[in-house]
Amino acid sequence: MTARIALVGANGHGLHHREQLAEFEAGELVALCDRAEVEEAPEGVPVFTDHTEMLASVKPDVVIVSTPPATHLSIAADALRAGADVLLEKPPVLNLAEHEALSQVEKATGRAVQIGFQALASPDLPRLKALAPCDVSVFASWQRDDDYWVRSPWAGRLPLDGALRNPFAHAVMQALAVSGSEPVKVEVAWCRIRDIEVEDTATLRLTLASEQRVLIAVTLAGEDFIDSRMIVGEVELDYRVDSGLPLLENLLAHRRSGEPLVAPLELTRGFTAVVEALGTMPRPGLARSEEGVLVGVNAALEQCARNFTLLNEIDTPWAATVTGGTATIG
Repeated sequence: MTARIALVGANGHGLHHREQLAEFEAGELVALCDRAEVEEAPEGVPVFTDHTEMLASVKPDVVIVSTPPATHLSIAADALRAGADVLLEKPPVLNLAEHEALSQVEKATGRAVQIGFQALASPDLPRLKALAPCDVSVFASWQRDDDYWVRSPWAGRLPLDGALRNPFAHAVMQALAVSGSEPVKVEVAWCRIRDIEVEDTATLRLTLASEQRVLIAVTLAGEDFIDSRMIVGEVELDYRVDSGLPLLENLLAHRRSGEPLVAPLELTRGFTAVVEALGTMPRPGLARSEEGVLVGVNAALEQCARNFTLLNEIDTPWAATVTGGTATIG
């Protein structure tokens, strides 16, 4: 039976979901919802401005939630109570209290929440997990221009955006999944090259309950492009999976036959703990750039990833602008 799928947050990243759903044979898009005007809605698909009205009118089997993170708890909980399973974009929520609240609704309703961490569908994940216990690190160098930081009202602003909480959230979650342990200590050193509130360049070091370490070294102001490169013991590979369809297909299989979820809400608790801890850290300092590039950042990040050091523990031309902090979880 074809699943009836609704999308809340039809604009912005929701456009990506709409493109994928147009080619998705196992499900039918039956409703769109967004507070803003939805352009080029598919013919015959109703458009709503209120998700509760949509849920009552359409009664979808699955709801994809692609809205700002601060809205995730209320929308996802309403969808679960309406009898739908949920594919929820990352970050799932912004703190552990919200995470627990959503978990309670999931259990009470008997429905399922899959989180949009596409990399957890990577075919390499089982092989990497088999290498644990060992330290895990990731380094990546991307570039995002000025338009990226004004793409939405919350872009570049706390507590919703930032390199670690948004584009490189996959790196953090993937490293935690490989390690199979929860974080107990969070250390960060970061900076920015634009007039934004959040970091575009960061190193994050996690100490886990298993005493393993995770080191994430990433930038959105990079030199030569380096995709998300993960190091687990002696193994190095790029781990990203760009399409969200494997997660949706897995969620539908879970509905049909109970197949285990690839990215269940419970698996992301450690990630949520990190997001909450990052909200307590000092603001990133402002570094000088050249034509939107932080000169020397690629070599610095690779050094940090390979040696499990933070940016404020090595010499760089912009070291004076790097701020840092530490938080304990639990």
